Amino acid sequence: MPDREWTPPEPYDLRRSLRVLRRGPYDPAFREEPDGTVWRGTRTPLGPATLRLRPGARIAARAWGPGADWLLDRLPALLGADDRPEEFTPRHRLIAEARRRHGGLRLIRSGLVLESLIPSILEQRVTTEDAYRSWRRLLRWFGEPAPGPGPEVDLWVLPEPRALARVPSWDWHRANVDGSRSATIMRVLRVARRMEEAAGMELPRALARLQAVPGVGPWTAAETLQRSNGAPDAITVGDLHLPGIIGHALAGERDADDARMLELLADYPGQRYRAARYVLLTGVAPARRAPRQRHARIAHL
Repeated sequence: MPDREWTPPEPYDLRRSLRVLRRGPYDPAFREEPDGTVWRGTRTPLGPATLRLRPGARIAARAWGPGADWLLDRLPALLGADDRPEEFTPRHRLIAEARRRHGGLRLIRSGLVLESLIPSILEQRVTTEDAYRSWRRLLRWFGEPAPGPGPEVDLWVLPEPRALARVPSWDWHRANVDGSRSATIMRVLRVARRMEEAAGMELPRALARLQAVPGVGPWTAAETLQRSNGAPDAITVGDLHLPGIIGHALAGERDADDARMLELLADYPGQRYRAARYVLLTGVAPARRAPRQRHARIAHL
């Protein structure tokens, strides 16, 4: 049950920085307390671990499980110590205001690829609500309770790759995951070690490494590397909503496509993901004109 402390820069927002790792409000691997304490259940190269983080002038960290030392040795990177927000120069008034209001945001670096890649694959072509539900089912049906102070913590850890690869097709179906996404996950699991190596690569090589697996495209790769590598330029392309949000916020163009979004973000070389993150934090978005995407009912087929 080792402990560690880290002194963050001022200002620093622990919950907002780490919340990108949460897959919905009921993620079995992530929990927030009313006092700002954050809990994570995760699988490290040395085994499962639980991490508890308490905010303050010094972030107090405690970890349990075989992977505890691995997590704590990388605590500063996880919390955003390697991030360089001072290198970012706002070019739009909206982004400048968002940066002022959310100056404590840091881009975190988990150093773990699969734990972000698998839920990103689950989020392909379905609503986030459906993907979050599938993620919960996979962890609770096939994962293991996270090590920790007791069952009251109720955190769960993703199964190890070999165990997840043994999940039969009908259980993926019960978890509301179609054959295309489950097949992509199976391909990823067969090269799990190669995927994890991307955590130590520069962004272009890491994107290429992930996209070498059929079914992992630019959208999935970027969503993963934003979390595992803390890559400030890992802008998401191929998203249903993001180009319209960026276009509306920066140019009043609600029908912007990926090309137009990238054109608008060209003022932020090497920092396009960070710029988009600030835009999303403003909550500025075009009014909805079409019905919400329908929920996938794969398990009922």
